[in-house]
Amino acid sequence: MSHSCRFASGAGIVGLSTAFSLQQRGVQVTVVDRIGPAAGASWGNAGWLSPAFTIPLPEPALLKQGPRALLSPSSPVALAPSADPAVARFMAAFALNCTPHKWASSMRTYATLNAHIYDSFERQIAAGVRGELHAYDMTVGFASLHDATGILDELARVSAAGQQIDVTLLDPRSAREYEPHLTENVALALRLRGQRYLNPGAYVQALADAVIAGGGELRTGIDVTEVRRDGARARVIGTGIDELTDAAVLCSGAWLPRLASAHGVRIPLFAGRGYSCSVPIDTPLQGATYFPAARAAITPRPDGADGRPRIRVAGIMEFADPDKPLNPKRIRVTNDAVRPLLRGIDWSGIDEQWVGSRPLSADGLPLIGGTATPGVYVGGGHGMWGLTLGPLTGELLAEQITTGRTPALTAGLDPLR
Repeated sequence: MSHSCRFASGAGIVGLSTAFSLQQRGVQVTVVDRIGPAAGASWGNAGWLSPAFTIPLPEPALLKQGPRALLSPSSPVALAPSADPAVARFMAAFALNCTPHKWASSMRTYATLNAHIYDSFERQIAAGVRGELHAYDMTVGFASLHDATGILDELARVSAAGQQIDVTLLDPRSAREYEPHLTENVALALRLRGQRYLNPGAYVQALADAVIAGGGELRTGIDVTEVRRDGARARVIGTGIDELTDAAVLCSGAWLPRLASAHGVRIPLFAGRGYSCSVPIDTPLQGATYFPAARAAITPRPDGADGRPRIRVAGIMEFADPDKPLNPKRIRVTNDAVRPLLRGIDWSGIDEQWVGSRPLSADGLPLIGGTATPGVYVGGGHGMWGLTLGPLTGELLAEQITTGRTPALTAGLDPLR
């Protein structure tokens, strides 16, 4: 059966993965985007593929922090002051999901998805995406035993949900033998085995290249403002586009509600904005490093133009309008927290400062599947895990679009829930 499909803003990893998977099923695709591949949240994030930390973001610990912590300028989870009632509605719905029972239920859903993460990337690479994954053991560092109790409890709950975790507790000496960049301020660490990371911008560009090489069309400068049913087809309307298509897939990230609400998608979605920057380091890291107390994720990056090794320092979950400009203070908060814990970093060489808006659903679960409008589908709401779950999301959407059947893996992810 011949299909054509257009994306109403979506040249990030979710939209491109869906296009690529549809091509593998013989579908002619066109991807449209305001800017281009990896221009949004797919570019500057940490690039981790870490199933152990791919978990529901509405967690009971956030309620314990309280509003004061969220409004603190030094908090790793920040709420930008706003008079927008949409912010209040989202935060109220988010808070209702920060319960142990809800977290455990959502974690079981994530454990099922997480079992397929690596395979979904490997299938893309085997089918022609010229991307590269790096295997490593993650170092998780703590300044005190007290700081470690929360993450140890979290990992225990992740394991109880059925997800396999291979972790070893390291004393300070053993931790520094494995990762010499850790300072004496790291009192203990975990070594989390069997993880992966990638360069997100490079991988998403490789995915875009593969879509084009497969006969797909990538059109930039297209700002989609509406998708509606028009007879037996969907009509995609906006700046630079007014066309009919057999199926439209909405993968517009943090801007998803602007298009999806007209199609029965009512679950609150908001921008969880992540910040990052690149910094030179004297010698390469052994692998990705995580400091949970600071919510700071550090990932190796290719050498800079000066030939020096570099790292990407990512952190902060800021709830704010996706169109707000970068707030340099957020980057300083993360860097100040990392500074005492890692040696060998040239903090004077900070560049590539970035903010990206990640679409977070109020219940912490992605939205994957059809909407109330026949022929209109949604892939979004992944929060921090859009990169991690992008290829799998694309496979699931392509299966539903081409077969008309709802994949078993999408149980609990219905956009109309």
